[in-house]
Amino acid sequence: MAIKEQFISADRFQDLVDAPEYQDRVLELVQGVIVEMSKPKRIHGVVTMRLALKIANFVDARDLGEVSVGDTGFVLERSAYGRDTVRGLDIAFFNSNRLSTPPDYNWYEAGPDLAVEVISPNNKTSDTHLKVMQLLSAGARLVWLVYPESRTVVARTADGATTLREDDTLSGGDVLPGFELRVGDIFPS
Repeated sequence: MAIKEQFISADRFQDLVDAPEYQDRVLELVQGVIVEMSKPKRIHGVVTMRLALKIANFVDARDLGEVSVGDTGFVLERSAYGRDTVRGLDIAFFNSNRLSTPPDYNWYEAGPDLAVEVISPNNKTSDTHLKVMQLLSAGARLVWLVYPESRTVVARTADGATTLREDDTLSGGDVLPGFELRVGDIFPS
C-alpha cells in the first residue's frame, strides 16, 4: 500500500509559523514542503542593510512605492494540490500602482517588482534558481542576486541574466528608473 504524500498549503503554513514553537525559526514553504533556512550571518545583514537603505531612500524620495526587508513572506505559488510556495525575500520593492492596501499582517500575494536576495555560501544553487523562476512567474520584473564572497551581482529578468562586478553599475532599469549604484559600494571594505 502506497502512502499518500502530504503537502502544506500557504494558509496552513501561516498557522504553523505563527505558533510559538516556530517563531524563532526561519522557514519557507517550497511547493508544499516546509524548508528550514539557516539564520543569516553578519555579512548577510550588513550587505542587505547597505543595499536596502539605498533602495529605500531612492523610493521614498520619489514616492514610488513600498520597500520591505527581513525575509518578508511572499506567496509565489498557490496550487490546487496544496503545493503552495511561500518564500522570504531579503529586500523587495513594489511600485505604488500595484499596491491596493496599506501594510498589514499578511504575506504579499504576488512577486514584487524588484526582488533582492543576498546569497550565502550555504545557499544551494538549485534552490536559488528555483526561487528566481518562482519570483519571475509570480510577477517579479527584476531579481538581483547579491554575492558577497565574489562581490558580484547577477541581475535577472525574464529575458536573461547579467553578471556585474565591483566597478560595474547596478541599474534599476525600467523597474526603478534612475536608480544606479556602483556594485562595489554594496559591500563593506
